Amino acid sequence: MITKKIGDGSRYILDGIVHAFAATSINPNFLTFIGFVINCLAAYLFAYGYFRWAGATIFLAGIFDMTDGRVARLANRVTPFGGFYDSVMDRYSDLCLLIGLLIYYGRINRYQYVTLVAVAMIGSVMVSYTRARAENLIAKCKVGFLERPERVVLIIIGALFDRMAPVLWLIAVLSNVTVIHRILFTREEARKLPA
Repeated sequence: MITKKIGDGSRYILDGIVHAFAATSINPNFLTFIGFVINCLAAYLFAYGYFRWAGATIFLAGIFDMTDGRVARLANRVTPFGGFYDSVMDRYSDLCLLIGLLIYYGRINRYQYVTLVAVAMIGSVMVSYTRARAENLIAKCKVGFLERPERVVLIIIGALFDRMAPVLWLIAVLSNVTVIHRILFTREEARKLPA
């Protein structure tokens, strides 16, 4: 009951933001770019150890990330390039955040965490890569748990509640498990294709 009210309230607020953006005739690709710039600011905050501020900044960037596609649909400005651009900027945003963490852990000489962030970075990139590459062969490859929304939520939780180490372990392990799942799934689906 409470979660339904929270969901309905959040949807109402998000719809209001989407309609406000659409009314300004702003280019949805510009919203995507603004979200990327805000994530770069969050990466800077991570690099200097301002984790809670970084978490709040990522949350702000998420507003642009959640609205760009909806604004494009509402304003009838959906284009193939827009979807491509959004996906590319999402990857850059993810990597910038993790680079901020790499810099932070390097600055405080926690090299085991530098390695952990690097493994999380590889997994994060490979989750999207395996899906894109698989969908050149098969119709859909959305199997696995840790896609971008889950990773972003985890990073926000880690930043706001000072639990970044366990969050990085989760991302490093589960993103690479998702990659393995997608490889196995694609192998099975590809076997069903005509030779």
